[in-house]
Amino acid sequence: MMRRLVRWVDERLGGTHFAREALNKVFPDHWSFMLGEVAMYCFVILVATGTYLTFFFNPSPQDVVYHGSYKALRGVHMSEAYRSTLRISFDVRAGLVMRQIHHWTALLFVAVIVVHLCRVFFTGAFRKPRELNWMVGVTLLVLALANGFTGYSLPDDLLSGTGLRVAYSFVLSIPVVGTWLAFLIFGGEFPAGDILNRLFVIHILVVPVLIGVVLSAHLAILWRQKHSQFRGRGRKEHNVVGSKLWPTYTMKSGALFAAVIAIVALLGGLAQINPIWLYGPFTPAAVSTGAQPDWYLGWTEGAIRLFPPWDIHIFHHTISEVFWPSIALPGITFLLLYLWPFLEARFTGDHEEHHLLDRPSDRPVRTAIGIGVLAFYVVLTVAGGQDIIAQKLQVSVVPVTRTLQVLVFVVPIIAALFTWRLCRDIRKSGSVRIEEGQTEIPVGPNEEPLVDEDGEAIVGTAGGTVGMPPDDRSADARADAGDEAAVPAHRSLLAAGSTVAGLAVLAYLRRRLTRRGRRVIEVYRRDGPGG
Repeated sequence: MMRRLVRWVDERLGGTHFAREALNKVFPDHWSFMLGEVAMYCFVILVATGTYLTFFFNPSPQDVVYHGSYKALRGVHMSEAYRSTLRISFDVRAGLVMRQIHHWTALLFVAVIVVHLCRVFFTGAFRKPRELNWMVGVTLLVLALANGFTGYSLPDDLLSGTGLRVAYSFVLSIPVVGTWLAFLIFGGEFPAGDILNRLFVIHILVVPVLIGVVLSAHLAILWRQKHSQFRGRGRKEHNVVGSKLWPTYTMKSGALFAAVIAIVALLGGLAQINPIWLYGPFTPAAVSTGAQPDWYLGWTEGAIRLFPPWDIHIFHHTISEVFWPSIALPGITFLLLYLWPFLEARFTGDHEEHHLLDRPSDRPVRTAIGIGVLAFYVVLTVAGGQDIIAQKLQVSVVPVTRTLQVLVFVVPIIAALFTWRLCRDIRKSGSVRIEEGQTEIPVGPNEEPLVDEDGEAIVGTAGGTVGMPPDDRSADARADAGDEAAVPAHRSLLAAGSTVAGLAVLAYLRRRLTRRGRRVIEVYRRDGPGG
């Protein structure tokens, strides 16, 4: 009956041909190509945990008096948003672990996108015809930063309120239109009552929908253009060597999804993050000491702390010293990211299509520029905690600031020169060579067959692998030599085992965290923060 139903649907929609082509799609096997999938899985986890938290969170700024389970804050005036966050943390079943999983996943989401962009940059995967997908990826990073900040600001605790105050100052510093933009975004002079509701809508609706659209466009372009790949035996500009979508790649991808869930569940259950009950509710007259934003905005904090207090007066308008590090620097950063594929093509004169990736050592100038820029932003991120550094070193904050103001220029130059020299030495030594003996599961249908070094077509072998060169070694010998394509069944079993292990870890964590969470909540209820 089921077969007849499937056949009836296929005769009218013709889905079988598309499904067969999709399942035979080939993806490269290099581990770095999985970074994009990790980001996608983080987004799925964010949507799932965020949906759960939405059922219990109230973004209202209405003033209330707390009488909940957390003893230390009973009788304290606070906003309804802060009280609902405390309720999620101490009274809602699995609320605290869901909050922490959500926060850790948000940090990982941005981190993986950054690492993925670095991989694309250093391997030249942004070159023609993939300039558009590079720009889509940069847009995804911008949206991830926006969603991270809006979510970070929702609990209305003293730390997030301080961050909102800083953001309000950023907008005000924009010449000519800053005042109007600040009132448009915040709904009035800070602290405005409408901002929490607006941030809530942006965080749970506007930005997630945009991320979903941009992510879908990213995957569609990738599917249409086919995947890039590293150079190696049998890999050409016109083919793709790797694993078919089904079953090998699907099993690997499923195992990776389970591993990501297990990791963020471990972090959410065992590593405390953003304990808002220790910060207290936001009040405009108070500022939390040692306040730093999440890591992905730490470089803007550092830029503000290092930039000199220069006010510029142009045509009766004052450009505040806050504008340059908070608005101009991020604007220049993302503008250069969007334009980089075209800038490199312009200065190198390379306008050809590229489907084979570079090794970083193949392009010393590009690699040196990338490392220098990364070093610049790392120093800025460190500078975002210059007061904490001074406190730990028991010195004045002034010499620490002066030192970082020098290092923000010196360290990137040294890092870039060292990287350039290292890449040139690697190229001259010839230590990086293509591993001629290593092959992978081959090209899919509608791709030209692979050829060997003599130009002869590589014939298929038994077992369903197309394009594999004949090999008289045993399966065990091939596995010992690292020939993954020779034993696809082993790889599928390994992926399936990883999936089962990840699910087992999740089940174990659920039991342990439920018991531990109950004990922690009882201690907080009885003894307060000192308990």
